[in-house]
Amino acid sequence: MDQPSHIAGAGPVPDSSDSAKLEAMIVELDLLMPELQLRHPGVFALANAWAERYDAVLAATPPELREDIEARLSRIGIRWGMMPGARVTREFHAMPVPPPIDRDKP
Repeated sequence: MDQPSHIAGAGPVPDSSDSAKLEAMIVELDLLMPELQLRHPGVFALANAWAERYDAVLAATPPELREDIEARLSRIGIRWGMMPGARVTREFHAMPVPPPIDRDKP
C-alpha cells in the first residue's frame, strides 16, 4: 500500500491489518495537528500532547518498520514545530529577478 501524497514520508508500508492501523494512526495525527494547536495554546501543553501521540504510534510500530515510522513522525513534527529540524521553503518571485548592477561600469 503506497502512502498518500499529503503524508510526510516516502515508500510503501507493508500491507497487513497492523500496517493499516499504523497508517491510520499517522494520518490521524497529521490531520489532528491543527486542532492540537488550538486546544493546547501553551508550548509545553502542545509538546506534551504531541509526545503522547508520537509515543502511541511508536508503541504500535513493529520493529522492522520503526526506522521508517520515526522518520515520518519526525517530518510531521518538524513541519509543526514539535521537533528540531529545518523547514525547507523556497522563495517565489512575482517578477523576474533583475540582473545585478555592475557598479564599475560608467
